[in-house]
Amino acid sequence: MTPATGRGLLRYTFIIIALFFVFTTGRVSAAQTAADTVSTGDVQFTEAPSASQQLAQNKKKADSVAKAKADSAKTTVKAAPVASGTDSPKSLWQLFIIGFLGGFAAFLLPCVYPMLPLTVSFFTKRGGSRASAIWQSCLYGISIIFIYVVFGLLITIIFGPAALNGLATNGIFNLFFFLMLIVFGASFLGAFEITLPSSLANKLDANSDKGGFAGIFFMAATLVVVSFSCTGPAIGGVLSSAFTKGDRLAPAVVMFGFSLAIALPFTIFATFPSALKSLPKSGGWLNSVKVILGFIEIAFALKFLSNVDLAYHWNLIDREVVLSIWIAIGVLMSLYLIGKIKFSHDSDVPHLSVTRTFFAMVVIAFTFYMIPGLWGAPLKSISALLPPLSTQDFDLSSGAGFAASAAATNTTTIKDKKYEELFKRLPKVKGLDDWYDYDQAVEVSKQLKKPILIDFTGWNCVNCRLMEQNVFPNPEVYKRLKNEFVMLQLVIDDKTELAKEEQVESAVSPGKKITTLGGKWLDMEVAKYNSNAQPYYVIINEKGETLVPPQGANQNIAEFVKYLDSGIAAYKK
Repeated sequence: MTPATGRGLLRYTFIIIALFFVFTTGRVSAAQTAADTVSTGDVQFTEAPSASQQLAQNKKKADSVAKAKADSAKTTVKAAPVASGTDSPKSLWQLFIIGFLGGFAAFLLPCVYPMLPLTVSFFTKRGGSRASAIWQSCLYGISIIFIYVVFGLLITIIFGPAALNGLATNGIFNLFFFLMLIVFGASFLGAFEITLPSSLANKLDANSDKGGFAGIFFMAATLVVVSFSCTGPAIGGVLSSAFTKGDRLAPAVVMFGFSLAIALPFTIFATFPSALKSLPKSGGWLNSVKVILGFIEIAFALKFLSNVDLAYHWNLIDREVVLSIWIAIGVLMSLYLIGKIKFSHDSDVPHLSVTRTFFAMVVIAFTFYMIPGLWGAPLKSISALLPPLSTQDFDLSSGAGFAASAAATNTTTIKDKKYEELFKRLPKVKGLDDWYDYDQAVEVSKQLKKPILIDFTGWNCVNCRLMEQNVFPNPEVYKRLKNEFVMLQLVIDDKTELAKEEQVESAVSPGKKITTLGGKWLDMEVAKYNSNAQPYYVIINEKGETLVPPQGANQNIAEFVKYLDSGIAAYKK
């Protein structure tokens, strides 16, 4: 193999990994937790009383709180970790991978990659000996990591872990990230550059001339500041995953992965400077990576806008709207990759390279894959990132992908479902008879002599969508859900205002008043079941007694069937 061929293959490898990041960041971040959670900072009281019950409730409020805590201790303390505790390490590892891939993509951008040979040359000349150069380059890499991780920790300190958790369904936060990713995407496309003040860069650069560790640290800080026009949008993308996770360590973990991916090349090539000869030279391909990242960030921004639209019932961003925009972006990316369109800062593409041809094929194929979704195709590989199929106005699928409806067996005197109109856009498994109010579900349970399966779910809960798509339609699961249970969906992130007479004090946070429907059900979940995870499944009888330990998302069909059967058996006893 010739050196030129080796450099070409290495360059192709870099581009492949970079584009793998931009195509997978959205999906990994969307599915990063085995059970999505929301903040308990604004939790609200479990059951809103009627007007006739208000005086009695005020008199017995202290007793109700004590009873709720006692029920939680008896029935759910052991079960809660199923949904929220055991999956935390896995989620943080996923965040680390997102950060690492984001950092590697940022390393390949024009503001960072060309600095590699200059930095390595500086250390090899300054170090004197090879051992000294290696030691100084390691300090340089550690300094980069330290700066970014401290930045992540500062975010946690400023916002606080509870606030980070609640941002996942906060309207202002989602709108902010939507606008931020649009701005960053436009920056990557070349509309403008986002830079920090030049005076800060000059001051840091002057301090980098100092000897010892201080000089190396300021040199690393100079790299962070100077490269911000490229790394800033990438940081915004990976931090969005950290915010939606809500874990207090999430920003630090994602920034550690990000900084490690940037620091490693500088340290490795300073250790083995001869390997620089095999790297592809800077050129137009770096800008191509930047432009593709810009397209992806704009596409990913729609997810945050859709979150707000669903939770606040704007009913503007339907599924076909998002798909149409994504298809348009896919067409533009395809034309860009084959050289039919270019931006002002792009170099000419005299001929298509193998790399460009390969990725153009991938983008074109993915664009064609999305087109049937405009007519109701489920698009399972990306469905978690899209608004639910129930928001689609034009659907020719006729329930494709769902289990066939069994004969209706649920006959009740209650004809009008409370909140049914409110949740008509909520994802549904066709054929299942869902209820949306706790008191109504209890009454139905009494009439039908069936246990209640409480499904604590959310508009923006990715794993809820995966359960509804992959588990509930299974014939064995579907048969049990339809014939043996009263299905109760309690949407914990809904922002609908409660009537004044229903706004009461929280059972979990005394002194805090309940104002939204979602907060009411979230308070119930926390107070009674010691969990704030979604999805979270609880099987109860008509008296509200928990029959079997609750559980979170579980896409193992056999295990979920076993869980349902255990609830049925416990009810019959």
